[in-house]
Amino acid sequence: MTANIDRISPAMVPTALHIRAFLPAALVATAALCLSGCQASSSPPATAAYDGVDAARLRDAHADPGQWLMDGRTYMAQRYSPLKQINEQNVGQLGLAWYHDLETFRGVEATPLAIDGVLYNISAWNITTAYDAATGKVLWTYDPKVPREWGRYACCEPVSRGLAAWKHSIIIATLDGRIISLDAKTGQPKWSVQTFEKTMPYSITGAPRVFDGRVIVGNGGADLGVRGFVSAYDADTGKFLWRFYTVPGNPADGFENPTMEMAARTWNGEWWKLGGGGTAWDSITYDPELGLVYVGTGNGSPIVQQHRSPGGGDNLFLCSIVALDVKTGEYRWHYQETPGEEWDYTCTQSIVLADLEINGKQRQVLLHAPKNGFFYVIDRRTGKLISANNYVPVNWAKGVDLETGKPIINPEARYGTDPVLVTPGPGGGHNWFPMAYSPETRLAYFPAYEAWFVYAADPNFVPKPFRSNGGWGGYTGEALKKRIALQKEGNKREKAWLVAWDPVKQQDAWRVPLPRHGNGGVLVTAGNLVIEGTTRQTLTIFRATDGQQLWEMPVQSAPVAGPITFLVNGEQYIAVNAGWGGGAAQVERGQGTALNRAAARLLVFKLGGTAQLPPLPDAPPIPDPPPLRASEAEIRKGAELYANTCAQCHGQLAVGGVKDLRFMTPETHAAFNDIVLKGTRKDKGMASFANLLSEADVNAIHGYLISRAHEDWGGTGRAAQ
Repeated sequence: MTANIDRISPAMVPTALHIRAFLPAALVATAALCLSGCQASSSPPATAAYDGVDAARLRDAHADPGQWLMDGRTYMAQRYSPLKQINEQNVGQLGLAWYHDLETFRGVEATPLAIDGVLYNISAWNITTAYDAATGKVLWTYDPKVPREWGRYACCEPVSRGLAAWKHSIIIATLDGRIISLDAKTGQPKWSVQTFEKTMPYSITGAPRVFDGRVIVGNGGADLGVRGFVSAYDADTGKFLWRFYTVPGNPADGFENPTMEMAARTWNGEWWKLGGGGTAWDSITYDPELGLVYVGTGNGSPIVQQHRSPGGGDNLFLCSIVALDVKTGEYRWHYQETPGEEWDYTCTQSIVLADLEINGKQRQVLLHAPKNGFFYVIDRRTGKLISANNYVPVNWAKGVDLETGKPIINPEARYGTDPVLVTPGPGGGHNWFPMAYSPETRLAYFPAYEAWFVYAADPNFVPKPFRSNGGWGGYTGEALKKRIALQKEGNKREKAWLVAWDPVKQQDAWRVPLPRHGNGGVLVTAGNLVIEGTTRQTLTIFRATDGQQLWEMPVQSAPVAGPITFLVNGEQYIAVNAGWGGGAAQVERGQGTALNRAAARLLVFKLGGTAQLPPLPDAPPIPDPPPLRASEAEIRKGAELYANTCAQCHGQLAVGGVKDLRFMTPETHAAFNDIVLKGTRKDKGMASFANLLSEADVNAIHGYLISRAHEDWGGTGRAAQ
């Protein structure tokens, strides 16, 4: 349940197609000289055959370092730039060139694109804008009018992690399941296609990818009980091409292909009635030489395996990397990182391609650091595991057997109704925040997180459509006391850091401590720089070889998105979205990041930049909660309902979340029932829950939230720190 997150007036956000086309002269083909001594283009290739961002240009993106043509810059998805005009010697001269307010307090997670002097960006609710990349002048804005109530079906806010370019189009994927091709010059829609039926709570938060003229897109919704799939469409027309389901359906209906029949043998019970999960909600990578698309899949639905697949089983293809033929979508191989997944360990994190020398032999590999805490090096031709080692403390498994490729699961982590403390928690050792890899240092860089979480199965859990299908909870009486005590102990061990990981030696080369979870995606450059947003509400630059901090600028929010770098007229820029929220906000421990911040912004930097951000307003005081009048029985009922209905967005034990409900204002308390049952704030993304909750249920939840406010804050009225 989300209340009053967007503090900006709806009138300030585009509510209809709003187009302004003023393309800069930078679109004329010119060449820019890198200070590194190499030629780098900041404009389209000067050839008569130029057709925008065509297949050949995407394949050769590595040869055009002045551009950022796709999510990971090249098909290798390394987020590495050969540019070094900004480098370790002069990075102290970096300053803000320009910024643009995105007019939302929602999370903003997108990696922008920089193409021929134009910067393309996508914000919350898929509002898309094109800018003159050198000046920040808005060229056009397009609002796809995503129904705000669809935000209820997005696990972690109505975010988008990026967009794609194809020929003279910019392609976006919307939260409510549309792929839309926009004219890159005007922002006018060319075609639109719906990718899923709206009878189920699917959503799209990941960036669409274009591989050789095919738009590949996955979806989210495993937490609400859907069956995951990946589909492909013709990038010129939107015509449907193929679909691959990531978990099997009902055997009685027949299987779509032999792969699904094979996968079904690893499931038990009637999993298809509960969706199964396995959604591919983020990372999808492509090797054009092999013609393979690599898809990272997510958690099970319900998450608790005894609810989903009684009797166990590996439950393919949960938490796996699956290789598909780009032309047909046919299965080629898979590697499952977490068999029988039941800890919310998704394997949708950055899939990076690299060529490494291992034991004296050149190997074409995938690098992967998923939520389960292990760093994997996998042969990308065959799917065979080469090596794996934990990059954070892990107690759900004792290691990975290199002969079988399977984790050695700790039986004590296979929880029942008795609470068990496990690490990593559902936030993961590394979440969606993009990883980078430098072929120069031969190190991978990503934010790591040590977090412990108390798991227990709810014995009274009954899955319902369109509601959380975690299956955790059932915490009452002594179990609740144990859960709270264990979680407090786990929270004491919480740590976060930026790690430089050696994938050959399978150990960290260096690490830099950072305050807490939510440190952003990473960019690495030939200037020996690692660039990352931090939960200090800064953009920070470290030396790639040893982690020494070289530069930092306060930016009034935590930039969780992946930064990019590009050239315009021979000058190098760095761009990043700063918008705290999404999954990072869900595990916020109340230190104030979610309370004291600026609205989201796109920030662009260059050497000698002199732009200044306006002062950050004072943090609002934490309001005193109303008197606690609910009975113990009502509070227990409210706790159970909250865990299975509200915690997905608002955090376990009502801590953090996209809107911390311990800090509701008196006005929100007074309107609580209308917000939840009548949907009076659906324009903010808080839809009605009347199909799931009765008035008595809502009263119980409200009483539980008031009790949590009294437990943690006691009516101090103190300001957020």
